[in-house]
Amino acid sequence: MRIILLGAPGSGKGTQAEKIVNHYKINHISTGDLLRAEVAANTELGVQAKAIMDAGGLVSDDIVLGMIEKRLQEDTAQGFMLDGFPRTLPQAQSLDAMLTQLGQPIDIVIFFDVDYGEIMQRLLARKRADDTEATIRKRLEVYEAQTAPLIDYYKAKGNLRTVQGVGEVEAIAQRIYQILDDIR
Repeated sequence: MRIILLGAPGSGKGTQAEKIVNHYKINHISTGDLLRAEVAANTELGVQAKAIMDAGGLVSDDIVLGMIEKRLQEDTAQGFMLDGFPRTLPQAQSLDAMLTQLGQPIDIVIFFDVDYGEIMQRLLARKRADDTEATIRKRLEVYEAQTAPLIDYYKAKGNLRTVQGVGEVEAIAQRIYQILDDIR
């Protein structure tokens, strides 16, 4: 089973990612974790990424895709779940091309549908220093401009499933399991 989690910041992807990975025994591929691991291991990709990050830039899609491809060549026979990638339409298209070439196309994209008012309440309740109303609004604007178009992209491909991301954590997990069990 090969899964992408899609949704706005604060929609519950991280909470549910852990449950999905444990329930289905698949690999969780987080681009943030990959970047940190490559930098820590001082690999060629890690050195390139560190130089860009140290200069305050965003790591290029090519470098991130290279890290994902490298990770997919490890133990992903049981499947994998991508979290935090893709975030833009060009990333999604490049990812699809790479996964098709590897013979591991995405089976399903789970979209967490959560009202922005609910997201604002959730993120403010975390009481993190970077979770102010202004920064949350900005993150949601970036999501709306760059990532939300992926909803239509995956819907057109026929592999998007929507989960209402509100309610009890366990109830949301059960809704996700129902969707995933149907494609296994």
